[in-house]
Amino acid sequence: MKLFSGNANKSLSEDIAKYLDTTLGNAVVRRFADQEIFVEIRENVRGEDVFIIQSTSFPANDHLMEMLIMIDAARRSSARRITAVLPYFGYARQDRKPGPRTPISAKLVANLITEAGADRVLTLDLHAGQIQGFFDIPTDNLYAVPVMARDVKANYDIDNVMVVSPDVGGVVRARALASRLNAPLAIVDKRRDKPGQSEVMNVIGDVTGKDCLLIDDIIDSGGTLCNAAEALLANGATSVTAYISHGVLSGGAVARITSSKLKELVITDSIEPTSAILAAHNIRVTTIADLFGEAINRTALEQSVSSLFD
Repeated sequence: MKLFSGNANKSLSEDIAKYLDTTLGNAVVRRFADQEIFVEIRENVRGEDVFIIQSTSFPANDHLMEMLIMIDAARRSSARRITAVLPYFGYARQDRKPGPRTPISAKLVANLITEAGADRVLTLDLHAGQIQGFFDIPTDNLYAVPVMARDVKANYDIDNVMVVSPDVGGVVRARALASRLNAPLAIVDKRRDKPGQSEVMNVIGDVTGKDCLLIDDIIDSGGTLCNAAEALLANGATSVTAYISHGVLSGGAVARITSSKLKELVITDSIEPTSAILAAHNIRVTTIADLFGEAINRTALEQSVSSLFD
Protein backbone atom coordinates (compact mmCIF):
# COMPACT_ATOMS: atom_id res chain seq x y z
CA MET A 1 0.00 0.00 0.00
CA LYS A 2 1.21 3.49 -0.86
CA LEU A 3 -0.45 6.78 0.10
CA PHE A 4 -0.10 10.00 -1.86
CA SER A 5 -1.62 13.40 -1.20
CA GLY A 6 -2.53 16.40 -3.27
CA ASN A 7 -2.38 19.93 -1.90
CA ALA A 8 -6.01 20.21 -0.76
CA ASN A 9 -5.65 18.84 2.78
CA LYS A 10 -2.11 17.74 3.59
CA SER A 11 -2.69 17.72 7.36
CA LEU A 12 -5.53 15.18 7.07
CA SER A 13 -3.44 13.03 4.73
CA GLU A 14 -0.57 13.05 7.22
CA ASP A 15 -2.92 12.07 10.06
CA ILE A 16 -4.30 9.18 7.98
CA ALA A 17 -0.76 8.01 7.26
CA LYS A 18 0.07 8.25 10.97
CA TYR A 19 -2.95 6.08 11.83
CA LEU A 20 -1.71 3.49 9.32
CA ASP A 21 1.82 3.68 10.79
CA THR A 22 3.30 4.73 7.46
CA THR A 23 4.36 7.90 5.66
CA LEU A 24 3.02 9.71 2.63
CA GLY A 25 4.64 8.75 -0.65
CA ASN A 26 7.06 11.10 -2.36
CA ALA A 27 5.14 13.01 -5.00
CA VAL A 28 5.58 16.53 -6.33
CA VAL A 29 2.43 18.49 -7.18
CA ARG A 30 3.31 21.99 -8.33
CA ARG A 31 2.45 24.67 -10.88
CA PHE A 32 4.17 25.96 -13.98
CA ALA A 33 4.39 29.75 -14.33
CA ASP A 34 1.01 29.81 -16.10
CA GLN A 35 -0.55 27.77 -13.22
CA GLU A 36 -0.68 24.56 -15.25
CA ILE A 37 -0.41 21.61 -12.87
CA PHE A 38 2.65 19.35 -12.92
CA VAL A 39 2.82 16.02 -11.06
CA GLU A 40 5.78 13.69 -10.56
CA ILE A 41 5.69 10.52 -8.46
CA ARG A 42 9.23 10.09 -7.20
CA GLU A 43 9.13 6.47 -6.10
CA ASN A 44 8.29 3.12 -7.61
CA VAL A 45 4.57 2.23 -7.59
CA ARG A 46 4.65 -0.65 -10.09
CA GLY A 47 2.28 -3.35 -8.85
CA GLU A 48 1.35 -1.33 -5.74
CA ASP A 49 -2.04 -0.62 -4.17
CA VAL A 50 -2.10 3.19 -4.47
CA PHE A 51 -4.39 5.54 -2.50
CA ILE A 52 -4.53 9.18 -3.63
CA ILE A 53 -6.03 11.48 -0.97
CA GLN A 54 -7.53 14.74 -2.20
CA SER A 55 -10.62 16.75 -1.29
CA THR A 56 -12.07 18.73 -4.18
CA SER A 57 -12.64 21.77 -1.99
CA PHE A 58 -11.87 25.43 -2.75
CA PRO A 59 -10.38 26.07 -5.25
CA ALA A 60 -12.43 23.10 -6.45
CA ASN A 61 -11.30 23.07 -10.06
CA ASP A 62 -7.59 23.19 -9.19
CA HIS A 63 -7.90 20.41 -6.64
CA LEU A 64 -9.97 18.27 -9.01
CA MET A 65 -7.33 18.63 -11.73
CA GLU A 66 -4.60 17.70 -9.24
CA MET A 67 -6.52 14.53 -8.41
CA LEU A 68 -7.05 13.60 -12.08
CA ILE A 69 -3.43 14.19 -13.03
CA MET A 70 -2.14 12.23 -10.01
CA ILE A 71 -4.39 9.31 -10.96
CA ASP A 72 -3.07 9.44 -14.52
CA ALA A 73 0.52 9.53 -13.28
CA ALA A 74 -0.05 6.46 -11.09
CA ARG A 75 -1.79 4.58 -13.90
CA ARG A 76 1.04 5.28 -16.34
CA SER A 77 3.49 4.12 -13.64
CA SER A 78 1.83 0.67 -13.62
CA ALA A 79 0.14 0.86 -10.22
CA ARG A 80 -1.84 -2.35 -9.62
CA ARG A 81 -4.89 -0.57 -8.23
CA ILE A 82 -5.68 3.12 -7.71
CA THR A 83 -8.18 4.31 -5.12
CA ALA A 84 -9.30 7.93 -5.27
CA VAL A 85 -9.84 8.99 -1.64
CA LEU A 86 -12.11 12.05 -1.63
CA PRO A 87 -12.93 13.14 1.94
CA TYR A 88 -15.05 15.87 0.32
CA PHE A 89 -16.53 15.25 -3.13
CA GLY A 90 -17.11 18.61 -4.80
CA TYR A 91 -19.87 19.20 -7.34
CA ALA A 92 -22.07 16.75 -5.39
CA ARG A 93 -24.81 19.36 -5.04
CA GLN A 94 -25.37 19.27 -8.80
CA ASP A 95 -26.75 15.72 -8.82
CA ARG A 96 -29.84 16.24 -10.99
CA LYS A 97 -31.38 18.65 -13.51
CA PRO A 98 -33.30 21.24 -11.46
CA GLY A 99 -34.43 22.94 -14.66
CA PRO A 100 -34.01 22.80 -18.44
CA ARG A 101 -30.55 23.15 -20.02
CA THR A 102 -28.64 22.52 -16.80
CA PRO A 103 -25.82 19.98 -16.28
CA ILE A 104 -25.53 17.04 -13.92
CA SER A 105 -22.02 17.98 -12.86
CA ALA A 106 -21.70 15.23 -10.25
CA LYS A 107 -21.99 12.62 -13.01
CA LEU A 108 -19.49 14.48 -15.19
CA VAL A 109 -16.92 14.58 -12.37
CA ALA A 110 -17.53 10.88 -11.64
CA ASN A 111 -16.83 10.12 -15.30
CA LEU A 112 -13.62 12.17 -15.23
CA ILE A 113 -12.30 10.30 -12.18
CA THR A 114 -13.17 6.94 -13.74
CA GLU A 115 -11.66 7.77 -17.15
CA ALA A 116 -8.50 9.14 -15.53
CA GLY A 117 -7.82 5.60 -14.31
CA ALA A 118 -9.20 5.22 -10.79
CA ASP A 119 -10.25 1.67 -9.87
CA ARG A 120 -12.14 2.56 -6.69
CA VAL A 121 -13.51 5.63 -4.90
CA LEU A 122 -13.60 6.22 -1.17
CA THR A 123 -15.55 9.26 0.04
CA LEU A 124 -17.51 10.66 2.98
CA ASP A 125 -21.18 11.65 3.32
CA LEU A 126 -22.13 12.25 -0.29
CA HIS A 127 -24.73 14.98 -0.63
CA ALA A 128 -27.05 12.40 -2.19
CA GLY A 129 -26.54 8.67 -1.80
CA GLN A 130 -27.44 7.96 -5.42
CA ILE A 131 -24.21 9.64 -6.55
CA GLN A 132 -22.54 6.29 -5.79
CA GLY A 133 -24.35 5.05 -8.90
CA PHE A 134 -22.76 7.79 -11.02
CA PHE A 135 -19.44 5.93 -10.77
CA ASP A 136 -18.89 2.86 -12.94
CA ILE A 137 -16.32 1.59 -10.42
CA PRO A 138 -16.74 0.37 -6.81
CA THR A 139 -17.54 3.28 -4.50
CA ASP A 140 -17.53 3.29 -0.70
CA ASN A 141 -19.45 6.14 0.92
CA LEU A 142 -18.34 6.48 4.54
CA TYR A 143 -20.50 8.11 7.21
CA ALA A 144 -19.42 10.66 9.82
CA VAL A 145 -22.29 9.75 12.15
CA PRO A 146 -20.21 7.36 14.34
CA VAL A 147 -17.57 10.09 14.80
CA MET A 148 -20.28 12.63 15.66
CA ALA A 149 -22.00 10.25 18.08
CA ARG A 150 -18.75 9.71 20.01
CA ASP A 151 -18.21 13.47 20.17
CA VAL A 152 -21.75 14.09 21.46
CA LYS A 153 -21.38 11.45 24.17
CA ALA A 154 -18.10 13.01 25.27
CA ASN A 155 -19.41 16.59 25.42
CA TYR A 156 -23.16 16.50 26.13
CA ASP A 157 -25.69 15.04 28.50
CA ILE A 158 -27.31 12.66 26.03
CA ASP A 159 -30.35 12.25 28.30
CA ASN A 160 -31.43 15.77 27.34
CA VAL A 161 -30.47 15.98 23.65
CA MET A 162 -32.79 16.00 20.66
CA VAL A 163 -31.47 15.42 17.15
CA VAL A 164 -32.88 17.82 14.55
CA SER A 165 -32.84 17.64 10.76
CA PRO A 166 -32.61 21.14 9.21
CA ASP A 167 -34.87 20.01 6.36
CA VAL A 168 -37.03 17.09 5.30
CA GLY A 169 -34.32 15.76 2.95
CA GLY A 170 -31.88 15.19 5.82
CA VAL A 171 -34.17 13.03 7.96
CA VAL A 172 -32.35 9.75 7.17
CA ARG A 173 -29.01 11.19 8.34
CA ALA A 174 -30.60 12.68 11.47
CA ARG A 175 -32.38 9.42 12.27
CA ALA A 176 -29.07 7.54 12.09
CA LEU A 177 -27.54 9.83 14.74
CA ALA A 178 -30.68 9.77 16.89
CA SER A 179 -30.64 5.96 16.82
CA ARG A 180 -27.03 5.83 18.03
CA LEU A 181 -27.80 8.26 20.85
CA ASN A 182 -31.22 6.78 21.64
CA ALA A 183 -32.54 10.35 21.33
CA PRO A 184 -35.80 11.79 19.94
CA LEU A 185 -35.97 13.39 16.51
CA ALA A 186 -37.38 16.70 15.25
CA ILE A 187 -37.50 18.34 11.82
CA VAL A 188 -37.25 21.98 10.75
CA ASP A 189 -39.61 22.65 7.86
CA LYS A 190 -38.37 25.42 5.61
CA ARG A 191 -39.14 27.00 2.27
CA ARG A 192 -36.28 28.15 0.04
CA ASP A 193 -37.27 31.17 -2.07
CA LYS A 194 -33.89 31.78 -3.72
CA PRO A 195 -30.63 29.75 -3.98
CA GLY A 196 -28.53 30.35 -0.88
CA GLN A 197 -31.48 31.74 1.11
CA SER A 198 -33.95 29.87 3.30
CA GLU A 199 -37.00 30.85 5.29
CA VAL A 200 -37.84 28.71 8.30
CA MET A 201 -41.53 27.94 8.54
CA ASN A 202 -42.06 25.72 11.57
CA VAL A 203 -40.58 23.02 13.80
CA ILE A 204 -42.04 19.52 13.71
CA GLY A 205 -41.58 18.05 17.19
CA ASP A 206 -41.51 19.36 20.78
CA VAL A 207 -38.05 20.81 21.47
CA THR A 208 -38.96 22.58 24.72
CA GLY A 209 -36.12 22.35 27.25
CA LYS A 210 -33.95 20.26 24.94
CA ASP A 211 -30.33 20.64 23.85
CA CYS A 212 -30.86 20.44 20.10
CA LEU A 213 -28.29 18.91 17.76
CA LEU A 214 -28.69 19.96 14.14
CA ILE A 215 -27.02 17.54 11.71
CA ASP A 216 -26.31 18.04 8.00
CA ASP A 217 -23.75 17.06 5.38
CA ILE A 218 -22.64 20.50 4.09
CA ILE A 219 -22.57 24.02 5.50
CA ASP A 220 -21.80 26.65 2.87
CA SER A 221 -23.23 30.12 3.52
CA GLY A 222 -24.57 29.11 6.95
CA GLY A 223 -27.93 30.81 6.43
CA THR A 224 -30.01 27.64 6.76
CA LEU A 225 -28.40 26.61 10.06
CA CYS A 226 -28.61 30.08 11.61
CA ASN A 227 -32.30 30.36 10.71
CA ALA A 228 -32.96 26.86 12.04
CA ALA A 229 -31.20 27.70 15.32
CA GLU A 230 -33.37 30.79 15.77
CA ALA A 231 -36.53 28.79 15.09
CA LEU A 232 -35.57 26.07 17.59
CA LEU A 233 -34.76 28.60 20.33
CA ALA A 234 -38.02 30.42 19.61
CA ASN A 235 -39.81 27.10 20.14
CA GLY A 236 -38.28 26.59 23.58
CA ALA A 237 -34.98 24.80 22.96
CA THR A 238 -32.35 25.34 25.66
CA SER A 239 -29.40 25.39 23.24
CA VAL A 240 -28.58 24.55 19.61
CA THR A 241 -25.41 22.87 18.39
CA ALA A 242 -24.74 21.90 14.77
CA TYR A 243 -22.79 18.85 13.58
CA ILE A 244 -21.77 19.10 9.91
CA SER A 245 -19.65 16.70 7.84
CA HIS A 246 -18.19 19.23 5.39
CA GLY A 247 -17.39 22.78 6.48
CA VAL A 248 -17.32 24.61 3.13
CA LEU A 249 -18.04 27.93 4.91
CA SER A 250 -17.61 30.23 1.93
CA GLY A 251 -17.90 34.03 1.81
CA GLY A 252 -19.03 35.53 5.11
CA ALA A 253 -20.18 32.23 6.59
CA VAL A 254 -17.69 32.22 9.49
CA ALA A 255 -18.74 35.71 10.58
CA ARG A 256 -22.39 34.67 10.28
CA ILE A 257 -21.80 31.63 12.51
CA THR A 258 -19.84 33.52 15.16
CA SER A 259 -22.59 36.15 15.46
CA SER A 260 -25.43 33.59 15.42
CA LYS A 261 -27.31 31.93 18.27
CA LEU A 262 -25.56 28.61 17.68
CA LYS A 263 -23.86 27.41 20.84
CA GLU A 264 -21.31 25.53 18.75
CA LEU A 265 -20.65 24.37 15.20
CA VAL A 266 -18.72 21.11 14.98
CA ILE A 267 -17.26 20.21 11.57
CA THR A 268 -14.92 17.47 10.42
CA ASP A 269 -11.55 18.06 8.78
CA SER A 270 -12.70 16.64 5.42
CA ILE A 271 -11.94 20.18 4.21
CA GLU A 272 -8.83 21.82 5.63
CA PRO A 273 -10.04 24.51 8.07
CA THR A 274 -8.96 28.09 7.37
CA SER A 275 -7.33 30.34 9.95
CA ALA A 276 -10.67 32.15 10.36
CA ILE A 277 -12.40 28.87 11.21
CA LEU A 278 -9.70 27.91 13.71
CA ALA A 279 -9.96 31.34 15.36
CA ALA A 280 -13.77 31.31 15.68
CA HIS A 281 -14.92 30.94 19.29
CA ASN A 282 -17.90 28.70 18.51
CA ILE A 283 -16.51 26.51 15.70
CA ARG A 284 -14.72 23.26 16.55
CA VAL A 285 -13.05 20.73 14.25
CA THR A 286 -13.12 16.98 14.87
CA THR A 287 -11.00 14.60 12.84
CA ILE A 288 -12.02 11.80 10.50
CA ALA A 289 -8.44 10.58 10.02
CA ASP A 290 -9.01 7.37 12.00
CA LEU A 291 -12.19 6.61 10.05
CA PHE A 292 -10.45 6.98 6.70
CA GLY A 293 -7.33 5.21 7.94
CA GLU A 294 -9.35 2.16 8.98
CA ALA A 295 -11.34 2.19 5.73
CA ILE A 296 -8.13 2.36 3.67
CA ASN A 297 -6.61 -0.46 5.70
CA ARG A 298 -9.68 -2.67 5.18
CA THR A 299 -9.75 -1.87 1.47
CA ALA A 300 -6.09 -2.86 1.11
CA LEU A 301 -6.72 -6.11 3.02
CA GLU A 302 -9.92 -6.86 1.06
CA GLN A 303 -11.98 -6.71 4.25
CA SER A 304 -15.47 -5.32 4.84
CA VAL A 305 -15.76 -1.52 5.00
CA SER A 306 -19.50 -1.43 5.69
CA SER A 307 -18.98 -3.29 8.99
CA LEU A 308 -17.38 -0.09 10.30
CA PHE A 309 -20.91 1.27 10.74
CA ASP A 310 -22.62 -1.74 12.31
